[in-house]
Amino acid sequence: MNKQQSGKVQQNNKTKPEWQGPAIAAACIMFGFAFFGYLLPPIMLWLGEYSLVAAAVFAVLFVLAFFGVFWLRARSQK
Repeated sequence: MNKQQSGKVQQNNKTKPEWQGPAIAAACIMFGFAFFGYLLPPIMLWLGEYSLVAAAVFAVLFVLAFFGVFWLRARSQK
């Protein structure tokens, strides 16, 4: 390997620290769920007009999805 190629390899290793990737992904997930949580009450009211059970199931699925996403993410990183 010549000096030019080794210089390119070294430049690629300096892209970002190890902790930034997981932190950015976690922040995106949190903001996504926060936005969807902001929309949750109107969606539940709309579903409640048709079925109270459907509105309750939707809320439970939202909470389970929040923890499920982080659980799956932790399992994939092992």
